[in-house]
Amino acid sequence: MSGQQAIATPASLQCVTFSLQNENYGIDVMQVQEVLRQIEVAPVPGAPSFVTGIINLRGNIVSVIDARARFGLPSAEATSLTRTIVIEVHQQIIGIVVDSVAEVIDVNPSDIEVTTNVGNDETSPYITGTVNSDDQLLVMIDLNKLIGDVEIGVTGGI
Repeated sequence: MSGQQAIATPASLQCVTFSLQNENYGIDVMQVQEVLRQIEVAPVPGAPSFVTGIINLRGNIVSVIDARARFGLPSAEATSLTRTIVIEVHQQIIGIVVDSVAEVIDVNPSDIEVTTNVGNDETSPYITGTVNSDDQLLVMIDLNKLIGDVEIGVTGGI
């Protein structure tokens, strides 16, 4: 037995895939609470531009973030495919509005290619890498980095 022990890693990581402006993204399914069809969002005066407002989700006030705005993408009208992914980050529940949600896939952590030139100035801090899945590029997002103090403050301050 050598002095280098392999760190145990999960055999696969389950990811929820979603799209924004024809790009595919993946997030850890363990942080996803549920996926909602479009619902009415109450605006929050003075909130950052990417915070669309709040919703009452079964008695809990939840901040909702526009993923397009957070990623520095142009806004788009909601369609029948638009969804709000309800996630848990930093012990807070947050909603993220995306163009569509596709599926849950298994990703082998060793298949995630760490890249430094993916995304733009807005998104690159949240991107952990990319995966080729079924002949399409999937950009992996770290929700813990995507959701920061500003978003938590919107929820916590209400």
